[in-house]
Amino acid sequence: MYNKGVLSILGRVYLNTKLFIGTSAIILLYGLTTVSTDTLLSSATPNLDQTKVNSYNEPINNHLLSLNVLTNSLENRLYGVASILEFASNLPEMKSVPNVSLLNTTLETLHGIPQDSDLQKRNIAQEILSHYHEIAGIAFIMPNGDTYFMEPYALQSNQTKNNLAYRDYFKGSIATNDTYLGDIITSTSSGVKRAIVAVPVFTEKNNGVLTGVLVGSIELGLLNKELQSLDLSQGQRIVYVDSNDTKLADSDRRLFTNSSETFSNLKSFQNANEGKFGSIVEKVGQDNMLVTYYPMEALQNRWIVLWIQPIS
Repeated sequence: MYNKGVLSILGRVYLNTKLFIGTSAIILLYGLTTVSTDTLLSSATPNLDQTKVNSYNEPINNHLLSLNVLTNSLENRLYGVASILEFASNLPEMKSVPNVSLLNTTLETLHGIPQDSDLQKRNIAQEILSHYHEIAGIAFIMPNGDTYFMEPYALQSNQTKNNLAYRDYFKGSIATNDTYLGDIITSTSSGVKRAIVAVPVFTEKNNGVLTGVLVGSIELGLLNKELQSLDLSQGQRIVYVDSNDTKLADSDRRLFTNSSETFSNLKSFQNANEGKFGSIVEKVGQDNMLVTYYPMEALQNRWIVLWIQPIS
């Protein structure tokens, strides 16, 4: 039996860390009004249209520092998900060789192994899910891409594809032999958008033969709730976007579900996608807006945070 106590302690410690970081970010966003950000502004100056935004120096000051806090919080939380999955992937029970013969008899009917099979691996996944609520689901995928199991089991029973070798997170983890954050996907089992972190799993013996990939899906709905809880001024919004122009979260409830909205044509998005931060006045939709932007290093990927406000 795996050391449940160790996993429980680590899960609780990291959950508390994550809550502290997220809460601190929100507190700073609510309370930030007079903090000086000369260093940030001097770095961002090449990206500013000074003739249009001179009167916005104070909000730019505040927005840049706030976005810096937000991106640091998000980075820490992503690395937290990766860390807990890496910890689990190194447990002896997770490293044990999967029951391939059983999988071959049940893959087409159950989309993996039965619910009561390989409980040592399943129990580890359930333990993580019970303590780390940003992880919406965990899967173990075989080296050929076949699904071995998913937790909660409802995800497995609702799965529409038995082989996930085509997913970029699976390919990236296999190719790099390392933790990999994939592009935002629409889950085939739940139908919702999720970010996926994949960690390769190797045997303890035989020179570390690859036995599978441990995958955790991040619940993006929590990011939406956090942004939508912020007390932004009328007409302002904050959005999280990935480098492929897929919106992850939006402070505006009405616009989050707008699948036709795009940001890749914005200079602010392009600058942030190149690793720059700053502010610029540009047309968003039909209106001129002051857009403050900040890149976030999401493992090997890049996400972008945009703070959009009307020009009065």
